[in-house]
Amino acid sequence: MASSLSSSRSYKDKDAGVVLSFNGQWVSWSHTVAASLAFLSALVIGSALHYHKIVQNEWYGYPQEWFPSVSATIGDRYPERSIFMLFIAITSGPRFALVGLWYLLTAKPGRTLPKLIGWSGIIRTLTCGGWTYITSTDDHDWHDILMISYIVFTIPWTTGCIALSPPNAKAIKYRKYIASAFFGTLVPLVYFFIQHKVHRVAGAYTIYAFFEWALIVLDVSFDAVTALDFDSLEITIRDVKGASKGLDSKTFSSVNKSSVPTAVLEKEKEQTTGGVYSAGFRFGEFLDIAADVYHGFVFWSILTSLGVVIWYFPLWHMGISGYEALVMTTVSPFLLAIRPLRSFIVSNQRIAHLLSLAGLLAYLVKDPVYRLFTVGFGVSMGCLSWAATWYSDSVQPTRLEARILAWTIGLLMSSVAKFAWYTNNPIWPIMHAENGGWNATGLFLAILAALRFTRRGPLHGGNTTEKKSGSAVLSAVGIGGLFFGLHSLLSDTSTMILWVWDGYPIRGPVSNVHGWYTIAAMTIGILIGVLRPGIATSWTAYGLGCIGAAYLTLYEQWRGYYGGLTLAAYLMAIAVPMIGNAAKKSPAATFGLGFLIYNFLVLFHVWVVAYAFVPGGPLVREHTDWIMITMMLALGIGLFDLISQQAKDSSSSKKKVGVRRPVNTHHRKYHFGVLGVLNLLFLSANFLRFPTNDYKPYHAKDRLFTAGIWTIHFSLDNDMWSSEYRMRDLIKELEVDVIGLLESDLQRVIMGNRDTTQFLAEDLGMYVDYGPGPNKHTWGAALLSKFPIVNSTHHLLPSPVGELAPAIHATLDVYGTLVDVFVFHSGQEEDPEDRRLQSEYLSKLMGSTNRPSVLLSYLVTEPLKGNYNTYVSDVSGMHDVDKTDWDRWCEYILFKGLRRTGYARVSRSTITDTELQVAKFVVPNSEEDSRFAWGVPEDVRDRRVEEHEVPEGWRFPRMFRGEGVRGHRYHVFDEPRYYNF
Repeated sequence: MASSLSSSRSYKDKDAGVVLSFNGQWVSWSHTVAASLAFLSALVIGSALHYHKIVQNEWYGYPQEWFPSVSATIGDRYPERSIFMLFIAITSGPRFALVGLWYLLTAKPGRTLPKLIGWSGIIRTLTCGGWTYITSTDDHDWHDILMISYIVFTIPWTTGCIALSPPNAKAIKYRKYIASAFFGTLVPLVYFFIQHKVHRVAGAYTIYAFFEWALIVLDVSFDAVTALDFDSLEITIRDVKGASKGLDSKTFSSVNKSSVPTAVLEKEKEQTTGGVYSAGFRFGEFLDIAADVYHGFVFWSILTSLGVVIWYFPLWHMGISGYEALVMTTVSPFLLAIRPLRSFIVSNQRIAHLLSLAGLLAYLVKDPVYRLFTVGFGVSMGCLSWAATWYSDSVQPTRLEARILAWTIGLLMSSVAKFAWYTNNPIWPIMHAENGGWNATGLFLAILAALRFTRRGPLHGGNTTEKKSGSAVLSAVGIGGLFFGLHSLLSDTSTMILWVWDGYPIRGPVSNVHGWYTIAAMTIGILIGVLRPGIATSWTAYGLGCIGAAYLTLYEQWRGYYGGLTLAAYLMAIAVPMIGNAAKKSPAATFGLGFLIYNFLVLFHVWVVAYAFVPGGPLVREHTDWIMITMMLALGIGLFDLISQQAKDSSSSKKKVGVRRPVNTHHRKYHFGVLGVLNLLFLSANFLRFPTNDYKPYHAKDRLFTAGIWTIHFSLDNDMWSSEYRMRDLIKELEVDVIGLLESDLQRVIMGNRDTTQFLAEDLGMYVDYGPGPNKHTWGAALLSKFPIVNSTHHLLPSPVGELAPAIHATLDVYGTLVDVFVFHSGQEEDPEDRRLQSEYLSKLMGSTNRPSVLLSYLVTEPLKGNYNTYVSDVSGMHDVDKTDWDRWCEYILFKGLRRTGYARVSRSTITDTELQVAKFVVPNSEEDSRFAWGVPEDVRDRRVEEHEVPEGWRFPRMFRGEGVRGHRYHVFDEPRYYNF
């Protein structure tokens, strides 16, 4: 390298002040050579010295896996790690020089973009040093954080370099090809990583490794292209072509050696980057858009919280409470029919939007009733103020489009936040600091966003008497269907995934692995709605949306989810033109009636499962298909009005009023930029939440597992706080390995579209089967297990009159022995025939297996009486965990083929309305032990012993004796029970 640089030196006249100089391209080449040697030397040396060790992963080794990944190659072994770090240190000098030269080459007077790209290059370089010098073994969290940061900053660096490229046709072409290949490689890379990590496919990690190495080659190659641009620089440092002096395109074309005109190259760069960098970056405009989107996020946060706080009351009343009437707070836009009030609201939008933030302040209200009314007021003001804003801005297409984009991207932001917080929104009124809430921070930002959102005055005062063509009623029907579709299906990324979930082995999408697909579909839909409104408003697109809705409703696994993604894209695409059309009509009619129809669909959406508790409920029992049909018909009616108005306006003015392209589209680059950032944030959270699938039971050396059953009351505690953290603490402290959760299906509007099992499974390190999905019309049954779930099937037991009874039949690999676990929620006390039929069904199901088994259940029967004797019978082969425990009605644990060693009942505190029951079992370790477990006499099996007579590892924690902790203690018996067998 030194000789190369020496050969390029040209000594200058000392009077000119120049001692030596060399061409700038040598910076690029030295960076390329040093970086290549770093990775190549590690690969060669690692393969030569530790081949079998570096191709080994947690599932397979050679010969199933035969090529090492980048992380394994450069990781922890000497000497390859040391040699790699040496060359990376050498690379850092040319790397910082490369970033500096690129800034000097591209900087223009008055342009901010080169500075931003320069800083992204510096940060990217520093994070690269971070994840290469801090391995996952050194500090797993920081290694992941720095790696994610590097990938995130690669995106602006790559796209920014293309946008800022000097007019060099060859360099632009190479950058386009390499960047496309780089981002295209991410798709198969993620796919094969999932195949390896989740599905444990042999050889998948080797294929993943090839794509990982391809990313390294493409990454280094992209920066190597700078050699084609740096030949215009001499490091004195002096620009020999004037590329860095801010010359305009005409002047620059005189030194452009390419045969392609400069104007053509500039157009090509703009197309490649989507025009995001085509106009100047203004920080004030960026703040405007960021504030608008955050304000949209706040609206969706408050709206989606309303159902949760309403649900608390019928939940505790076990029926209609009267507080359900507050669902109608969304129809406040009807007030805009009063002209003086409409004029006041339109002229004072800042007051209305600030008042809507009461929904965020509600977390400070401790009393559940007053907290509900506070949220209801916030929702009312939010719906009123957004309707007034759209109506006011309808006279200016650009501003109206920006407002609608802020609202729709706000929904996407809400879904991103919920994914990062395990399906809870951090600023909901059921959250606070103790359970992960960021309420104070969210409120502070919301005030700033609302002030900036309303800093521009209204475009008209609300007194216009202009008649708009088209039907306000038809438009309102479309708005109602649209709002319901967005809320019920897209306010959480796991909703549609759980619609198509059908158990183990996994044959479809998984919430914490594939959730980004929903975000991607929503993003694509927004882009289509803005950039190609003609496609979004066509009957063809509507037909595709209908097909997607049908597939989501009728099919499971990937086929159903693909339908859901199609529907998601369509809903987001049609949102911009449909709301734009509605805004030009009477806001009281379009948005007031629209929210009324939305409310009807929300109630319909609840009645299909809560039919036993509401008047007229049996008429719509289990008819989610009717809901989907109604929603799509409503969208079709709205689309008919939209297309009709387009046709009328086109014939009169040759312009499409409903979806007319704004003259000024400058705001879009900021909106699209925010979309990109939100997608990156989601992917970052996705990376951190990726399942490890290496979960360990608490007492493996004793071949013991602790099983529990708990009715979690939809994860709302007695004081209306989300209860996941408190549940997590109790389950962990009791060292529960397998637990059945009942009343666990929260994926409905009225319950906030949540999923408690995601947080519990990931935090506790457990596999999870969500159970029958939300479109199966049950209250939910879920299974969490420290042991791999080999197979699971879902059952809906006979329920001719009352609520559906869900059950899970799962087979676990417990210390190498297959153990069947059943999780079951029986029907109501008021429906004895339902419960009789269910007991017969489940008894036969449990009797169908000759493997060791455990039932974790909610049976609604007295011990030793009635249906109890069907569950505990020769047909099922099951035994009661303790038949002398007479004080039971709901929760029961049954077993067969296992050594039951302990049983305890733990009080609930204020988490739910039901205790947690737990039992300990030892898995037979030999054929003789197994035969004894199956054939042991009843008196021997049920003989109790004292705690000191059982091994230490078989005992329950002592912390729950006496007064216990946090309101949890052993109750009924006041201590655990232990058994001789």
